[in-house]
Amino acid sequence: MDKDPFHIKVIRYSVILVMTIWSAVPVYFAVASSFKPPRDIFSVPPTFIFQPTLESYEQLFTLWPTFTDAMLNSLVIAVGTTLLTVVSASLAGYVFSRYQSRVLSGAAIFTLLIRMLPPIIITLPLFPVVNALRLNDTHILLIVIYATFQLSFATWIMKAFIDAVPKELEEAALIDGAGTASILLRVIMPLAVHGMIVAATFAFIASWNEFLFAYVFSSTRARTAPLILSQMLATESNVEWGVLFAGTSIQLIPVIVLVLALQRFIIAGLTAGGVKG
Repeated sequence: MDKDPFHIKVIRYSVILVMTIWSAVPVYFAVASSFKPPRDIFSVPPTFIFQPTLESYEQLFTLWPTFTDAMLNSLVIAVGTTLLTVVSASLAGYVFSRYQSRVLSGAAIFTLLIRMLPPIIITLPLFPVVNALRLNDTHILLIVIYATFQLSFATWIMKAFIDAVPKELEEAALIDGAGTASILLRVIMPLAVHGMIVAATFAFIASWNEFLFAYVFSSTRARTAPLILSQMLATESNVEWGVLFAGTSIQLIPVIVLVLALQRFIIAGLTAGGVKG
């Protein structure tokens, strides 16, 4: 039973309300504007009641036919990044959870340091190497780079979930003659599947929205949706805001659907650091 004083409840729900409005208003504005006639997008006072139109969406696929290919590239890269991140993080999380040594402790700290570095620090020295290997403008390059930056966070998520799996279950499996691979596949991972879903969700969202690496390391074949959206803002003529908002709204759909479908697992991931083994 909630026994918090009334004023604490008021403060709590007020903060939640402000955060919700702060997060929802830009999304609403973008989606609503994509259905408005161009003259009503920035009208003063704002137009809340209007006749919806698909004109901006029609212009999007007419003026920017490459947007469809970019969305497909984003999907391929995001899915590839998610799979590579989850598999690698699950293995690393198991090692960090079950084995203790100075080397592993140092490796764990190193993964966090990599995550804290500004991406541009890695981008500049990596560019000539990528060109020499002829990997520039390829899906596999972006998948590897994205997974590298997502691996540290995903590893700590997996470690927290694996810490909660009783070691007695592994010992029982060892007595029955199971090997390490069998224990991972049949004991650990089924019990840590929620952690895998959380790690996958964060990896997908981060790679779906990533801009800097895609901007530096892709030009035509591996261009992602955020790059096309940025080009819409960089046109020499007037920006077609309705078209831009239409592209933004379409690009938001996979992320919103994923978050709504897996929101309870995401909340579990955000609180996983408090789990004790």
